[in-house]
Amino acid sequence: MERLQKILAQAGVASRRKCEDLIKAGRVEVNGEVVSTLGAKVDPAADEIAVNGRPIRLEEKVYLLLHKPKGVIASVTDPKGRKVVTDYLPGVKQRVYPVGRLDYDTEGLLLLTNDGEFSQRLTHPKHEFPKTYHATVKGVPHGSLLDKLAAGVELEDGMTAPAAVEYVDIDPNGKQSLIEITIHEGRNRQVRRMFEAIHYPVVKLRRVRFGFLTLEGVPRTKYRHLTKQEVKELLDMAGRPKQKLGTDT
Repeated sequence: MERLQKILAQAGVASRRKCEDLIKAGRVEVNGEVVSTLGAKVDPAADEIAVNGRPIRLEEKVYLLLHKPKGVIASVTDPKGRKVVTDYLPGVKQRVYPVGRLDYDTEGLLLLTNDGEFSQRLTHPKHEFPKTYHATVKGVPHGSLLDKLAAGVELEDGMTAPAAVEYVDIDPNGKQSLIEITIHEGRNRQVRRMFEAIHYPVVKLRRVRFGFLTLEGVPRTKYRHLTKQEVKELLDMAGRPKQKLGTDT
């Protein structure tokens, strides 16, 4: 017997929090009867569970790492008919969705799953999950500006949390530089807006690491399945005490 909201999240209906909202709204039925009490326990092997009148199907859990190309929507559908990340998952029969966001113009590492609880754990702000990017910017910002990024900059939606920032490569002619930045927030276009705040716009952005995962062995547009050990370590990592991010310029 397991909690109903956990079963719904595991079935890929939504995150656990949103599943709780569905239950409270009376949109979930167990064996033909509406269940609106949080904490109700069910047997997923024996009970018939429906959301909005439609039976849920407990799919096998899958956890994927995709090397997303630039110019692709990190979503499962797009009303404008543009390419979406699920277009690059041949052979995956489960209904998966992205873990967090990765902008249309940004390439790199993106996780996808049908496990709502897993997705929530890795994206919930309190877990402060680290994501590392390589940003190619116009010009070469002074080290003091990278210190400013590391300490936090003021954006229109508030001050950013501390980040880890360092140079990776600098053009000898000073036309551009490659900078690595690690953040644990998930605001829209955050890295680009952070560099805009110090007046060094990003010309290319690539997510190279998510927690301990990297793109090693995964060419652009390709994907691989995470191992059971990787899934376990990600969940363990989400629950560990956080280390303070800083700068190393």
